[in-house]
Amino acid sequence: MMCIICLNHDRVGNTHVMRFLERHEIPYHYLSKSKEKNVEDEILGLVEDTDFLVLARYMQVLSGNFLKRYGKDVINIHHGLLPSFKGGNPSRQAGSLFQFPNSVLSFLCFYAFEAGAKLIGATTHFVTEELDGGPIIEQMVERVSHKDNLLSFIQKSENLEKQCLMKAIKSYCELRVLPYQHNKTVVF
Repeated sequence: MMCIICLNHDRVGNTHVMRFLERHEIPYHYLSKSKEKNVEDEILGLVEDTDFLVLARYMQVLSGNFLKRYGKDVINIHHGLLPSFKGGNPSRQAGSLFQFPNSVLSFLCFYAFEAGAKLIGATTHFVTEELDGGPIIEQMVERVSHKDNLLSFIQKSENLEKQCLMKAIKSYCELRVLPYQHNKTVVF
């Protein structure tokens, strides 16, 4: 069983994402978050029959209680190279006053662009109770240069995230990801 759950915004019907989900008969659920309700209980109800859970732009910390109750692997895609810049507020880590309320990825691209970055990256990892501290499954980088503009940074970053997540899920589903030592993986 597969389903898509979204917390950050509801998607309208006629977008490429929604058309893709409909074409492949993948259920989509929008859960509005509020302080009064526990969204994790709703998520557990939706994913109890899944083999594993993938977070993409989820931008929330799953509690240890959720991870124990779910009891299966949870995989996350992170918009950068871990273990650097953990978490969902890179603006605070980078010391910037700029804010991009609709996209952390846009902010990271802006920061990298303004800083003259030469490489951008993405990391797929297992979720643990430690924020962005789980064993790394896959990492990818792409070279950028002065020839790039902010839009090309964002496009390259989005494509890199998709490729990194796809490769990690493929390796995981093919049983090629093995735990190693305390917080590492071997992928063959």
